[in-house]
Amino acid sequence: MQTFAKILLALALLCLTAWGAAALLIAGPQGSLGQALAAGMALPTLFAISRLWRRPGRALATGLLLVVAGAWLLWWQSLAPSNERQWQGDVAVLPSATVEGNRITLHNVRNFQYRSEFDYSPAYYDKQVNLDELVGVDLIATYWMGPSIAHIFLSFAFADGQHVAVSIETRKEVGESYSTIKGFFRQYELYYVVADERDVIGLRTNHRDNPPEQVHLYRLQGPLENARRLFMAYVERINQLHQRPEFYNTLTTNCTTSIWMSSQVNERHLPFSWKLLASGYLPEYLYQQGRLAGSERPFADLQRDALINTKAQAAGDSPEFSRLIRQP
Repeated sequence: MQTFAKILLALALLCLTAWGAAALLIAGPQGSLGQALAAGMALPTLFAISRLWRRPGRALATGLLLVVAGAWLLWWQSLAPSNERQWQGDVAVLPSATVEGNRITLHNVRNFQYRSEFDYSPAYYDKQVNLDELVGVDLIATYWMGPSIAHIFLSFAFADGQHVAVSIETRKEVGESYSTIKGFFRQYELYYVVADERDVIGLRTNHRDNPPEQVHLYRLQGPLENARRLFMAYVERINQLHQRPEFYNTLTTNCTTSIWMSSQVNERHLPFSWKLLASGYLPEYLYQQGRLAGSERPFADLQRDALINTKAQAAGDSPEFSRLIRQP
């Protein structure tokens, strides 16, 4: 039993050291210094593991591990998120909101005019909505690398035909590209894109082609009170990030888990499932939980009818974009 416990402890030390070394390689000093620091983490670990089976030197090994771990933690905590960097154009302006009773004014709603994915004319506007007139929530799932992974975001529908789309993304600096691995190591700030649907949906259906994206739109079903609480939870998070930036994390604060965390404002929120992590299966999970409108139909039929690429391409830059992509 003692041998088994020692093996487990050795494996745990190796995993923690590998994770810490990866953090140094990705987020630490670049070049040979970062490589040397990462490699240097292995020496105390290997020494400590060897002392698991030999008592002499065990206290020294423990002390070395504590010193290395303490130094690493101090460095890790020194990595601070910021709203003051040289941002890429599509995430350069932070949204915010002003709340006056049930009337909410959203500031810096993105409404770019795209000629291609990276060729656009930036434009923003302020939008005023009334919480009492929120009549529905749509879930948008966009796929580009098979059925298991999707980018998920929500669009809030109002009685006057307005829609407010909110996509939770990484805030990338000039020259940065997205990396799932880097997303674990405090390399991106968290960013809520508050946008016109013609922008945030049309970008994906009409302009992204490397790789192309398949976009599905589903209407969620549930009490309107829940939808309104969720919208206000989003408003609160948008204002929090405007004041205090936070890091994006591939696992804990991504597009899907952030939605799920915001949904905790409702008592009967969606139970946690691995399908929240394999986000491509989230629409099917919502269907199984009775959270999608049309759940009386087979999911395959619902999924087929939810694909909106052809409708969005036909709508183009029409002011009626939101209505046209929802036509039967």
